[in-house]
Amino acid sequence: MAPRYLKKPTASTSSAANTTSEKVTGIVSGVIDDIRARGDTAVREYSEKFDKWSPPSFRLSQADIDACMAKVSPQTIADIKQAQANVRKFAEVQRECIKDVEIEIQPGVFLGHKNNPISTAGAYIPGGRYPLLASAHMTILTAKVAGVPNVIACTPPIMGEIPNATVAAAHLAGADEIFILGGTQAVAAMAIGTETIKKVDFLAGPGNAFVAEAKRQLFGEIGIDLLAGPTEVLIVADNKANPFTVATDLLSQAEHGPDSPAILITTSEEVARKSMSYIDAILPNMQTGELAGKSWGDWGEVAVVDSMDEAYSLADEYCSEHVQIFTETPRDALVKMVNYGALFLGENTCVSYGDKCIGTNHVLPTRKAGRYTGGLWVGKYLKTQTYQEVRSEKASGELGRLCGRCARAENFEGHARSGDLRAQRYMGDNFEWIGQAGGK
Repeated sequence: MAPRYLKKPTASTSSAANTTSEKVTGIVSGVIDDIRARGDTAVREYSEKFDKWSPPSFRLSQADIDACMAKVSPQTIADIKQAQANVRKFAEVQRECIKDVEIEIQPGVFLGHKNNPISTAGAYIPGGRYPLLASAHMTILTAKVAGVPNVIACTPPIMGEIPNATVAAAHLAGADEIFILGGTQAVAAMAIGTETIKKVDFLAGPGNAFVAEAKRQLFGEIGIDLLAGPTEVLIVADNKANPFTVATDLLSQAEHGPDSPAILITTSEEVARKSMSYIDAILPNMQTGELAGKSWGDWGEVAVVDSMDEAYSLADEYCSEHVQIFTETPRDALVKMVNYGALFLGENTCVSYGDKCIGTNHVLPTRKAGRYTGGLWVGKYLKTQTYQEVRSEKASGELGRLCGRCARAENFEGHARSGDLRAQRYMGDNFEWIGQAGGK
């Protein structure tokens, strides 16, 4: 049966939105080109233009960091440390499961791979509407657990001030350098390298439309974590789900921005209608209610289905960034679903835990990218690099014969001759071309 929608999104892609996107693309391209040409001079000009920020140095000294730390409350410092301990513990378990391997695939032929960390990584920690301290945990600390020796952090000023708590989080996470620099100019400076900012090999972290577009344009020149869109949340609920909890958790993610989809799929029309009623009741007294309300109004959806199998199937089609399972047997989702950024099982578990403190990484795929990739984790900071060694002359000769046949089937004569040479040397085969070239 087709789902019955009690609410559908009212927003749609428009020519105005496309025009805005084109403007962002053009602005970002111009900034990148300018920074590529003029380095630090251009970075400073754009920081002045966009953030009204032009300190003697964008890079914080140790004394600057110490001063920031001193301005953060002891409770906040303790909370940062506890959240980072959770992130570190889970990241360490992930790192331990990634093994170097070597196998003797046939006598005298050894194949293997090593997992080498990226040399230099950049971490972008957003400011703006929300100073995302947790992004420091997710990007910097995860890189350090992976073994990245150099991690550069950039975060924008907020209202012309250094964001002390964000600096504290970046420092405690292990950042080797911290720059108070935001937007496209920060991403471009890290990706390209300037006189004072080291070029990175990989860049991670969320950001606004300009940051996302800069990462998109620079991808290839550097690696990136993923191309993230607006935050998404989807709740799968049965008839036992608590509608007030459903409403609260949908709005917890809708407040991220004006275009954050918040979706409810349930087998109970009663749960659906009560949840919608609670959303209407909560929004007027919610500090971020105007923003969350716009997101819910424009992008919110509520679908009623006839069975849990239909609910899971529909949820897989949405492939949401965050999927909460409010059912009597939430672990069923581990079997029933494959398309998502992260699962949050049971009403004791909320997306906000993942966003802030539980220990899993909150940099997750959006816009259905969960069909082909997962989120940020230690493995993203590692290069799995293969090697091979043929110790046996006989094995080399046999591989030479096989290589010659395989290569000529593809019309790669040069490849074939590399194999021929070993087949002659170790197996006594004769090849006319070797004699003609005077080879041995």
